[in-house]
Amino acid sequence: MGPKPNKKANGKSRKSKKGEEKLKEEALLQAEQEEAERLEKERLHQEHLKKLEAKYQGERESELAELNSLEQKFLSAQQWKMDYREQAKWEHYLSCDGTPDPTVPQEINTFMSLWHDNQDEDVQLVMEKEEVVLNLIEKLESLLLETSPDEITEKQRDQYQEFILQLQDLLHKKYNEATQNLLKTASMYEDAETGNMHTAIKDKNSTFCIWANLKKKARFKSHVFQEAGHGFDLPKSLALSSVAVRVLHTRYDHVSPLWVQCQGLPRQEASHSEELEHPKDTGQEPGEEERGREDSSMPAAEETFSNGRKESAVSLKENSSNTDDAKETEEETEKNSDILDVTSQGEEAPLQEEAGGREEAPRVVDVQQLVPLGGVYHIAALQLPPQARDVGDWSMVELLDVGLELYPYSPGEAEDGTQETVQITLRLPDNVIYFKVPVVARWEPAGQQWRTDGISNITYEAEEKSISFRMGAFYTVALLQDAHLNLPYQAWELHPTGVDEGLFTVTAVFATVQIQIKDNQCMLSSVVVEEEKVLSHITGKWMSPFALREALKGAGVNIFPAGYSPEYVPVPRKAAPAEVKAYEQMALLAAAFAFARSKWNGEAGPERVVFKVSEHLTAGSAKDKDWSLYMFSGEKVQNLKLTETSEAFSEELEEESEFHSTLYHMLKDSASNKAMGKVERAGFLFIDSVYQLLLATRVLAYS
Repeated sequence: MGPKPNKKANGKSRKSKKGEEKLKEEALLQAEQEEAERLEKERLHQEHLKKLEAKYQGERESELAELNSLEQKFLSAQQWKMDYREQAKWEHYLSCDGTPDPTVPQEINTFMSLWHDNQDEDVQLVMEKEEVVLNLIEKLESLLLETSPDEITEKQRDQYQEFILQLQDLLHKKYNEATQNLLKTASMYEDAETGNMHTAIKDKNSTFCIWANLKKKARFKSHVFQEAGHGFDLPKSLALSSVAVRVLHTRYDHVSPLWVQCQGLPRQEASHSEELEHPKDTGQEPGEEERGREDSSMPAAEETFSNGRKESAVSLKENSSNTDDAKETEEETEKNSDILDVTSQGEEAPLQEEAGGREEAPRVVDVQQLVPLGGVYHIAALQLPPQARDVGDWSMVELLDVGLELYPYSPGEAEDGTQETVQITLRLPDNVIYFKVPVVARWEPAGQQWRTDGISNITYEAEEKSISFRMGAFYTVALLQDAHLNLPYQAWELHPTGVDEGLFTVTAVFATVQIQIKDNQCMLSSVVVEEEKVLSHITGKWMSPFALREALKGAGVNIFPAGYSPEYVPVPRKAAPAEVKAYEQMALLAAAFAFARSKWNGEAGPERVVFKVSEHLTAGSAKDKDWSLYMFSGEKVQNLKLTETSEAFSEELEEESEFHSTLYHMLKDSASNKAMGKVERAGFLFIDSVYQLLLATRVLAYS
C-alpha cells in the first residue's frame, strides 16, 4: 500500500488557485474600468478641444480685426521715419554747412570732384575730411538697410551703392596722395639717432604710420611706432634699399565686398568669384607680387582695385531691403564650396580650399563665418621719391610725373636658405573685443577675397593686445573673428521699466548684453564679459536700433545673426511666419508684459515657438512663479500646462485656458485692466524699437 493522499494539502491548493483566478478577474475588471475611464476622459477632452476649436474659429475674424487695429502702430512708426528723414533733409539744406546731401547726385558728385582736384593736402587734412566722408557713407548705408522698398527705387539703391564705393576709393586715393606729399619732403624730418624719417598720426578713425629709409643702413632695418604700437622688421635687402614702409590702420573696412561691409540684413546668396568680372591679377602671391613692377605706380593699382570692388556692390542688392522683408529669413542658402577645418593659432579657422590641386593650395576665407574686426591694416612698401639736395643757396629736387609707387620687392633667400619674410607687429584696437585668437588674413584684389596663405609664425599676446606674424610680401591684412561665436544665446529677457521704456537682456556665449529702450532709441546699458564691464566707449549713449547694432558688431559683440547663420549655428530651424508674427505681437505687448526664453522652444518643432510671459507692472525681473508658457504658431496661441521644471515636453493646455488667434487676446484673458491699458497707450516708436531689436537678434530662433 502506498501513502495515503493528503486531503488537507489538496484543499489548500484548490483554494489558492481560486484566489488567484479571483485576483486576475478583479485586476482585469479594474483594468477595463480604468480603460473605460481613460476613454471617457479622452472623449470628454476631445469634445472640450472641439468646443475650444469651434470657439477659436468663431472668434478668429474679430480677433484678427482687433489685432490689425493695433498693428496700425507699425505703419505710424514707418510714416514717422519717412517724415523724420524728410525733415532731416530740409534742416541739412537750411544749415548750409558745406557738406553734401549724399542722396542728391549733383551735390555728392560736386563734393567728390572738388576734393579729387585738390592734390596738395597733408595727412591731417585728409583725416579731417575723412570724418565727413565716413558720415556720408554711414547715411547711405543707413538708407540702404533701413528704408522700406517703397521709399526708394532700385535705380536709387544702385546709385547709393555706387556712391559708397566711389567715396571709399576716393578716400584711399587721398591718403596715397598725402603719403606721396609727405615722402617728397622726408629728408626734412630726419631722426637725429638713425638718420631716417618716421612719424605716426592718430585720430579716432585712422592711424597713419610711415617710415622712410633715408640712410639705407642694415642695422636700422626694424622700427616700432611708439605712438601706435605697430612695428616691422625688414629683410636685409630692403634695409639697404630706397624704400618707405607705410602702415595705415583704418578702423573701418573699405576693402571687403560691399555686402560684407553692410550685413545689416540677411544675405540670401553668397557672392562667388564666378559671378564677378575680375580685373587683371595684381600679383599678390608670395614671391610674385612685385616682379616686373618697376614701372607700375600706385594710381594704376588703385584703378584695378577700384574696378574690382565695384562688382561687389551687385550682391548688396539682395540685402538692401527694409526689415519688413525679414519675414523671408527661413530661406536656406546653399553652400557652393567645401568648408575645411584649418588650425590657426590653436583655433579652427573656417576656410575654403581653392581648386587647383597644388600641394599647398591657397586658403580662401569664408567671409560668411569669419569677418574682419577692428578695421583693416594697409601695409605697403613704397618707392621713396627723390629728396631735395642743397646746392649752394639753392635746394634742388627731381620732380617725377608719377603718383605714389609701390616698391618692386621680390623676396630673396635668407641666410638659412629659407625665403625672406617681413615681420609685422600690430597693436590691437582698445575698443574691440577678440574673444578668441584672431585669424590673420590678407586681401587679394584679383579674387576680391581674404586669404590666409602667405602669412606664418603668428604670435598673439592677449594681455599686451598685440599680434605679430611674418609675410612673404607686403599685404593689406585684417584680423578676423567668427561672426557666430556668441551664438546660440544662453538666455534672454525683455521687460518694461517705465512708460514706453524697457530693458532687453541677452546672455550670449561670451558676453551678457543689456540694452535700454526708450521711444525710438536704444542705449547700451552694459556688456559684461567674465564679470567685467567692457566697451565703455559705446555704453550710455542713445542711438537708433540700427546704429546700436552696427556699434556692437564693430566692437566684436555680434549678437545679430544673418540669413545664412543657420549653416553655422546648431539650432532648430524656426519657420518665419511664426517667428516674425511672435516678434510683432511681443512688441505690441512689451509695455506691460515681460518675455523670456523657454528651454522647450527647441522641442516645439519648426512651425511653432515657445516662450515665457508674465504680466510686469513693477520694477525688476519677473519671479519664477509669475511666468507662464505659451506656444505660438503664427495662427494659434495656447497656454501650456508645462513648466520649465517639467520632465518632458507636452502640449497639454493649462486648466481653463482657451485657443486664441493672437497673443494679445490670449494674454487679455488673464491680464489686469491696468496692464491692458498700458498696452493700448503704448507709443508706436517704442513698439517699433522693440520689434527692430527682436527681429535683429532673432532670440526665438537662436536660443
